[in-house]
Amino acid sequence: MKAIFAFAALFSVLALITITVFLFASGLPFIFANGDTFWSTVWDVNSEMYGIMSMIVATLSVTSLAVIIGVTIGLLTAICLYKFCPKRLVVPVSHTVNLLAGIPSVIYGLFGLEIIVPFIRDYVSPNGIGYGILSASIVLAIMILPTVVSVSLDALKAVPKSYYEGALALGATKEQATFKVLIPSAKSGIFAGIVLSTGRALGETMAVIMVVGNSPEMPNSLFQSVRTLTANIALGATEMTGNAATALIACGVILFVFTLLINIAFSLIKKDGKDKTERSKRGKKDKIKTR
Repeated sequence: MKAIFAFAALFSVLALITITVFLFASGLPFIFANGDTFWSTVWDVNSEMYGIMSMIVATLSVTSLAVIIGVTIGLLTAICLYKFCPKRLVVPVSHTVNLLAGIPSVIYGLFGLEIIVPFIRDYVSPNGIGYGILSASIVLAIMILPTVVSVSLDALKAVPKSYYEGALALGATKEQATFKVLIPSAKSGIFAGIVLSTGRALGETMAVIMVVGNSPEMPNSLFQSVRTLTANIALGATEMTGNAATALIACGVILFVFTLLINIAFSLIKKDGKDKTERSKRGKKDKIKTR
């Protein structure tokens, strides 16, 4: 039984190590051997040109815009549910938001294809193109809403009520107590929600393929057909062989590194926040001792 428990505890670690070894063992040699062309903007399988820079820019653009939209709406929704929404509506709205997490990504893609893309094409886009960064970002923003709302709401609920009540007792308004006391106190949990939502947006494939257009061109506009790294891998995974297939694995290495950097950045931010809190507590204790 000890061996079974140990294996269960180490399974995720073993899975991560296996994935890492597979990606780097297959992808890094290709990147080093094709460094000049790999970082170019030309992706043409027929000419054996495997430049991914345009797809990196497209991926970062789509993810960034989706996180900005999704986190803004999601955080405001969590704040509303916690302090400003009538109590009889909190449970129905929370359940409705959580239901979004259970919808398959292909349904989001279909919704974007039939509703968002035509709307942007007819009423927003200056060039009459509905596919592109904006459409994909809106779809992804809707997809990450449940993560942002649920994690942010849990973080706000974890803040001691005395913080809020103390702010009100000192003369702060309800809005001031919420935005200047509750949110800063819950920033660690909110950052966790942002990181999780960023990972979801960065790794989403099917919904993005259906609305982004999938042209491997350097993004110059929100209303332009582009291709992300995940879409590129999915579109060619079952068809490409040889160097083209290895190039897709190299794309996976870049995605893996992006995810790793996001998690490291979050860990550093969280650690810095804890250090500041501990220094503040020590400073208060020292002042009390001095008095």
